[in-house]
Amino acid sequence: MSPGGAGCSAGLLLTVGWLLLAGLQGVCGANFTAAQDPGLGREGEGAGEGEEEAESDGEDQNENEPEAEPEEDVSNRTVVKEVEFGMCTVTCGIGIREVILTNGCPGGESKCIVRVEECRAAVDCGWGKPVSESLESVSLECIHTSPINRFKYIWKLLRPNEQAIVLPNDSAILEVHRETRPLAFQCETLDNNEIVASIKFTIYTTSEMQMRRSVRPDTDAVLVFVLTVGVVVCIFVIFVLIFIIINWAAVKSFWGAKTSTTEIQSELSSMRYKDSTSLDQSPTEIPGHEEDALSEWNE
Repeated sequence: MSPGGAGCSAGLLLTVGWLLLAGLQGVCGANFTAAQDPGLGREGEGAGEGEEEAESDGEDQNENEPEAEPEEDVSNRTVVKEVEFGMCTVTCGIGIREVILTNGCPGGESKCIVRVEECRAAVDCGWGKPVSESLESVSLECIHTSPINRFKYIWKLLRPNEQAIVLPNDSAILEVHRETRPLAFQCETLDNNEIVASIKFTIYTTSEMQMRRSVRPDTDAVLVFVLTVGVVVCIFVIFVLIFIIINWAAVKSFWGAKTSTTEIQSELSSMRYKDSTSLDQSPTEIPGHEEDALSEWNE
């Protein structure tokens, strides 16, 4: 055999060997995957079942959790308290009012006072009266509550058809001396630079005050006399009623005896009246009887 033929046969053998090896590797790989497929399927099913079990466990936990939440709500539940406010003690300015609890009172009470707080009414309080006055001076006071230093006070002298004059006094009380003409003052009470109350005062002259005091005693004396008489009469009536109630038996017997005497007197008077009438009628009746007897005799 020639060398060229030997080289060709060697290459052919190598080619056939590589093909056989490739075929064997392909067959072995297919068998290996076929052998592994059942295990993989089982693992996938186990994983799916594990996921379903986890989901079912999670749902069970979720279903159990809402049942535990109401217990926490019940334990942490608080009583709802209802509050109402009482009437303010003033119709203007600054006053106080009661804060009343209508639900949740201790001891099962229907209402209970929780606290007392400040209240605000209308700002304008109109015209007020001085705290004290004499023929020479007058003492005026602004509207305030305790503590008195909490508020700021502005005093003004009012003038007709003119702008008011702000006075330097910033206290709650103002002392004013009477002048030859009447004066008008105004006090504004401020809280945090907000006007919460305002009141005015009229200061009369000395002559006007003397005139008012000279006229007032007459009316006062009449009023005192009327009130005194009324009180005395009421007391007398009350004592009479008490006496009658205490001695009712004696009073009843007294009134019974009095009524019986009056009835006896009325009966006696009626009998006397009948006797007098019978005496008056007897002379006239006798001739009538005689005439009847004569008529019967004649017959």
